[in-house]
Amino acid sequence: MTEDIKLTKLSDCSGCGAKVGAGMLSKLLTDIKVNKDPRLIVGFDKSDDASVYVVDENTAIVQTVDFFPPIHDDPYTFGQIAATNALSDIYAMGGEPKLCQNILMIPKELPDTVVHELLRGGYDKVYEAGALITGGHSIFDPTLKYGLCVTGIMKPDNVLKNSGALPGDVLFLTKPLGTGILTTGAKGGLLSDEGMELAVALMTTLNKGARDTMIKYDVHACTDVTGFSLMGHLLEMAAGSDVSVVVDTKAVNVIPEALELASYGVLPEGMYRNRNYAEREVDAEGIDRAFCDALFDPQTSGGLLIAVSASDADALEAELEKTVPCAQRIGTVKTYNPSEKRIKLV
Repeated sequence: MTEDIKLTKLSDCSGCGAKVGAGMLSKLLTDIKVNKDPRLIVGFDKSDDASVYVVDENTAIVQTVDFFPPIHDDPYTFGQIAATNALSDIYAMGGEPKLCQNILMIPKELPDTVVHELLRGGYDKVYEAGALITGGHSIFDPTLKYGLCVTGIMKPDNVLKNSGALPGDVLFLTKPLGTGILTTGAKGGLLSDEGMELAVALMTTLNKGARDTMIKYDVHACTDVTGFSLMGHLLEMAAGSDVSVVVDTKAVNVIPEALELASYGVLPEGMYRNRNYAEREVDAEGIDRAFCDALFDPQTSGGLLIAVSASDADALEAELEKTVPCAQRIGTVKTYNPSEKRIKLV
């Protein structure tokens, strides 16, 4: 029976909290030769969400891959979350997912019923996104892992990078923070049933609504907030755009139960990796420690972080309020001053 198996006990870490830290990734990629192709307008050297290859003046291919260990004990739910998270990278670039392939690593002793339910969850989310699963690859492995390789399409002129933010832009976030803390609490038996239901609802909500809304406006940069946390992804955006940002912490929605757990020190290992990577560029003077921890919390299938022209901010906010779980106007983009940190929390 699938209910007798605790999937989250099969690994030491879960969801996007299992990601290798951004700082470690930079070191691992040092001195690796990168071949150039003028049609590849976004590659791995850009720290962006997906690669983009121009086919012709009307078509660009957007491609990404994402997988991780179980973040929920129910296999169907785990499949949904993993698929939702993988699809998000395409939405963050402004694209539409079209083709997906399964990536599956399963312990030999795992019952077929569990694997079936896991795959069914992934298929259902892919079909909800309007995409297709066309195959994939599976191997036996001591630790269960699941995800997708996703290919999308879009017009080359409409590609949204994480490095295009401009001074004066307004920053929006489309989901609340704290799912990494909540799922860590769940592994320790400390999370309420309501907290788990909320976490699942957020992690299985496609960023399609956010994408379909933002492309109507003058958006200069976008990324999804996942394993590197709000602060990690915001630092990548600020550094890549050569700007600084001011974050209004009162406007950032942190799930109350996550904040409570953080105050007790219930934090995922990935939070510490994110803090080590990003805190050197974060001015957090006077901000509550538990709240700061939530800003470094690795999110699984988090919301989109959007930098939009100030002239379109009010209209975008009004429409996002109808299409996303939580529309938050969290800050502004400023001209970078080398004598100051990239991110200031106020």
